[in-house]
Amino acid sequence: MSQESPHPLPRNTPHSAAVPETVTPEPGETAGERNRRLAHIGVAHAQRVLTGRYHLASQQEAFELLRRTSQQCNIKLHTLADAVLHTAAPDTDAELWFPRRARYSPPPLPYLAVDEASRTNHGVVLRNAMRRVLHITETTMGNVQLSEQGMLRMEKHTGLNQEFTEFFTFVRDSTTSCAQAAEQRQQITVKDVAVADVFDDKSRHAILQTGSRAAHSVPLVARNDRLVGIISSHHEQPLTDFTRAQLAALEAVGTQVGRWLLWHRHTIVLDALEQLHAAATAQRAQQD
Repeated sequence: MSQESPHPLPRNTPHSAAVPETVTPEPGETAGERNRRLAHIGVAHAQRVLTGRYHLASQQEAFELLRRTSQQCNIKLHTLADAVLHTAAPDTDAELWFPRRARYSPPPLPYLAVDEASRTNHGVVLRNAMRRVLHITETTMGNVQLSEQGMLRMEKHTGLNQEFTEFFTFVRDSTTSCAQAAEQRQQITVKDVAVADVFDDKSRHAILQTGSRAAHSVPLVARNDRLVGIISSHHEQPLTDFTRAQLAALEAVGTQVGRWLLWHRHTIVLDALEQLHAAATAQRAQQD
């Protein structure tokens, strides 16, 4: 395989992810209930798309195709559903979804201590990326969020309690440092959460109650300034400025991981879509 890729976006894929209106619970809804509702929206929409596209007998059949493919390809169900929604449909009766797709090797990750066997492993790369950011920022609390469905979605975390992780499972507003880092495509430091203007009262409480007094967010940016995620560190005491060396090291991590995540979406995730297409096409043929 080639060593480098221009990483063209799949057709109909948004160039960048917006972070629009606030994601708040409906009246009487807990944060956990809100998260389950939001997590279901994308999957349910993908079920409807697949049912219509392949003339499946029911949306339950579409869900089973999604579930089985996500397990076989070792990618999250919501990631596969998001790809179904944001990638142009295959040509009618096409044997392959991406007949002319080139394949590329994963980009190097020299700062993350990822061994050769794990270069394509999504979970390992994100875990090591978070560890690297926390090492540079000298803390033990942090989280990784990925851009999906126009939101930042919590993917990994360490040292943060359940109230924090449930509150920030989905982020779509600008009242957090991670959302501002996403919008501005640059690192954002909140030196003291207790007095920073960036937070609304609910966000401020969710952060302070977990033991964090300061935060720093690093955007994961791929080619063409495309945002694919955020890594944030949290600190028990208010922060002073990071050094230029620290900021440069964090930017290098953000760029490397951003390019790797885009490679993953254009390789591993598209492989899963191809497998999903083959399975759905075969199932439709059996029904005909």
